[in-house]
Amino acid sequence: MNQHAKLRIGHSACPHDCPSTCALNVEILDGNRIGRLHGAKDNSYTAGVICAKVARYADRIHHPDRLMKPLVRASAKGEGSWKEASWEAALDLVAEKFIRAEEKLGSETVWPYFYAGTMGLVQRDGIDRLRHAKKYSGFFASICTNLAWTGYVLGTGALRGSDPREIAKSDCVVIWGTNAVVTQVNVMTHAVKARKERGTKIVVIDIYETATMKQADMALVLKPGTDGALACAVMHVLFRDGFADRDYLEKYTDDPKGLEAHLASRTPEWAAAITGLSVAEIEDFARLVGTTKKTFFRLGYGFARQRNGSVNMHAALSIPAVTGAWQYEGGGAFHSNSGIFKLNGELLEGTKLRDPKIRYLDHSRIGPVLTNAEDALYGGPPVTAMLIQNTNPVNVAPEQRLVTQGFLRDDLFTCVHEQFMTDTAKLADVVLPATMFLEHDDIYKGGGNQHVTLGPKLIEPPEGPRTNHYVIEELAKRLGVSHLPGFGMTEREHIDHMLSKRGLGDFDSLEASRWVDMQPEFEDAHFLNGFGHPDGKFRFKPQWNGGAAPNRPPKSMGIFGPVEQLPEFPDHVDLIEVADAEHPFRLATSPARNFLNSTFAETPVSREKEGRPELLIHPQDAAALGVATGDRVEIGNPRGEVVLHARLFETIRRGVVIAEGIWPNSAHERGEGINVLTGADAPAPYGGAAVHDNKVWVRAAG
Repeated sequence: MNQHAKLRIGHSACPHDCPSTCALNVEILDGNRIGRLHGAKDNSYTAGVICAKVARYADRIHHPDRLMKPLVRASAKGEGSWKEASWEAALDLVAEKFIRAEEKLGSETVWPYFYAGTMGLVQRDGIDRLRHAKKYSGFFASICTNLAWTGYVLGTGALRGSDPREIAKSDCVVIWGTNAVVTQVNVMTHAVKARKERGTKIVVIDIYETATMKQADMALVLKPGTDGALACAVMHVLFRDGFADRDYLEKYTDDPKGLEAHLASRTPEWAAAITGLSVAEIEDFARLVGTTKKTFFRLGYGFARQRNGSVNMHAALSIPAVTGAWQYEGGGAFHSNSGIFKLNGELLEGTKLRDPKIRYLDHSRIGPVLTNAEDALYGGPPVTAMLIQNTNPVNVAPEQRLVTQGFLRDDLFTCVHEQFMTDTAKLADVVLPATMFLEHDDIYKGGGNQHVTLGPKLIEPPEGPRTNHYVIEELAKRLGVSHLPGFGMTEREHIDHMLSKRGLGDFDSLEASRWVDMQPEFEDAHFLNGFGHPDGKFRFKPQWNGGAAPNRPPKSMGIFGPVEQLPEFPDHVDLIEVADAEHPFRLATSPARNFLNSTFAETPVSREKEGRPELLIHPQDAAALGVATGDRVEIGNPRGEVVLHARLFETIRRGVVIAEGIWPNSAHERGEGINVLTGADAPAPYGGAAVHDNKVWVRAAG
């Protein structure tokens, strides 16, 4: 008998911060061990394909370095001396420190801090219930989506788009601003299927030759931050050569005549000088999408990594409105379906407990917040106590030196609930061991597809780790708020509540079906019933200052950045760190294939496959610097400097360098990672983290 026939197969969803949210089949070896993970073949989006790093999840869940017991700091911060504690004693200490901090400076001095280490709603978002109940400082979650979501929704009026499974029915797929092979592999599943079955052309637009671009029929390598210029020149050609669908434009868009007049000077020659592309490349791309009505624009999160990212996303999104591609199955655009699910998190997140007078803090600006920058604190007290779940800011947040400086403050108490001893956990006062996704119940929304998928507990955790939900509930008891609505419920009860409020049954029914397909009807997904704005029109003229967006900052925070410089129509704007004489290179910190942000950097196969922290640099730039492959190079800007090893890379623009992946700080020669170089200023209009947008100098390391 085949040994796999003896295996019990469990069903779950990938919990990580990836739009694919893959439906999983899990080999269960016994009550607390797993084997391989596989994509669910009967899920119409996952279609049996998952990334290699998740397939070998057993390496992570059974890793010998997992945190197993609560730890309390036993020496100076960062020295690495710990003493074990019981869960009761550790939680008592955390609650005591929070109470003391609140007594001294008020409730806003405590800042619960979290993000997307798990995308499970219960284990991720329950921390907000404690925040609102205790009137702790609010959390404006800006780091990942804002620039992209804002540009998309100010065009469409809603965060949805063409069914991503329609890629398989398209005649041309434009993958723009995402390295899908690395960051959302299922996009490629459907695109390659379309090419095989329909002869579909695949176009990839990025800032260097990625693994995705190697599979393209047409590859366009741009200078970073110049996507808007390319989009404008493409639309110029569409109007010039008669490819614009004027009937569609008249019915579905706000000002097509104004757009056409604006684009008259945005010629391919104009864009070529900005983007680094040739005029022929721009013309060929424009002609392809102009003559191929069923063109599907898959627009990624790369747009969210440049200071002008909202403008660039909106400009790229405007192309299918000019061609009328939205009218066709296999046409239109897609970025995220996050707006379609509408699960009720009222009890889970404690939204009715929120006091609107409590300040919000920008989580991308944790460095300025923890170093008491006046403009980051919004008139409130310094942060002197933190609970951190699902994120590793000392490694992943911008302006790493400020972040580290803040965590080393003697007057800051930090509790980190984690799976491994991350860079953030190393600087904590209390470290609590956390479960992994197969060891607890949760529910997931697929932003990159259309499924709500259950992730039930499949195996028992080791003796020490406890769930995020457990920590929130136990602290609530100690902090005197456990009697309030939403507390005292189990994970399953929270899932039942969310599902029943949406008319989707309950935990048991979803466990039986494994997922539910929430895809809107074709006419709604393609905006044929009108776009999401009150007049039903696509906006070529977005309302940058105060327009509705999925993650707009609270009014108390105001509008961010130089909003007055955002253009009336799609355009190129130099709201980026433009290279100069002292900093002649542009640096992007792009995703690595075997890491996901800072996750998987602890597993041996992923580390082996990635090798070491490297800097991709054009051979001619390297020659001018006297640098060869493997040489140590120092790279820096006013925020700091980092040492990497050079890797010569021909398919990149001169003057552009790439550092792939977020390696642990300890993997770098001086113990500081790549985010030393990234900026924490909040881009216009609604913030974000422009981690691909950095001017730097590069030199051979001494």
